[in-house]
Amino acid sequence: MIGQVAQRYAEALYDLARRQGVLEQVSTDVAALGRETAQDQVAAFLVNPRIERAERQAKLAAVTGGFHQLTQNFVSLCFDKGREAVLCEVAEAFRLRQLDEAGIVEGVVESARPLDSAEVDRLAAHLGTRLGKTVQLDNRVRADLVGGFRVTVGSSMIDATVQGRLEDLRDRLLTVPLA
Repeated sequence: MIGQVAQRYAEALYDLARRQGVLEQVSTDVAALGRETAQDQVAAFLVNPRIERAERQAKLAAVTGGFHQLTQNFVSLCFDKGREAVLCEVAEAFRLRQLDEAGIVEGVVESARPLDSAEVDRLAAHLGTRLGKTVQLDNRVRADLVGGFRVTVGSSMIDATVQGRLEDLRDRLLTVPLA
C-alpha cells in the first residue's frame, strides 16, 4: 500500500519533471532511490527519529549526489517537511503514475494451477477491452481455490472461482421470495 501523501508527492514530482522535460532522468533517479530505500536497514535509518535529521540527510546525499537537481531538491524538500517516510514509498507511487500515464494497469489473476502465458494474455486482452486500458496480469497460484480464477485490477475484482459461484448462487437463493 502506498500512502496518499506519497502519491501526492510522486504526482507533483512527475508533473514537474514532465513540464521541465527531464522525466526520463528523474524516473531513473527515483528508481535508484527506490532500490536504496527498499533495503530494510536504509528505510529504518531514514525514518529513525533518534538520529538527527541532518545526519540522515547527509547519509542519503551520498546516494543522491549524482541525481538530477530536481530529484535532489525533492529529497531535500521531504527532509525539510519531515516527510522522510515518503522517500520509502515514492518510487512505487512514481512507477504507478508512469503506468497510468501510459494507459496501463496492473492486476493479479489467482488460480488453482499455474496459467500459461497464452491464457494470461487472452484474459488481459479481454479485460483491456472492457477497461479501455492495457492490462498487465501477474499469475499467482492459490491452492485453496478449487477451480476457476479470480482477477483483481485496481479496485475491481472478477470472481470466477467455483467458491465464488457457489456463494453467489447461495445469496441468490436466500433472496428469492417464498410463495
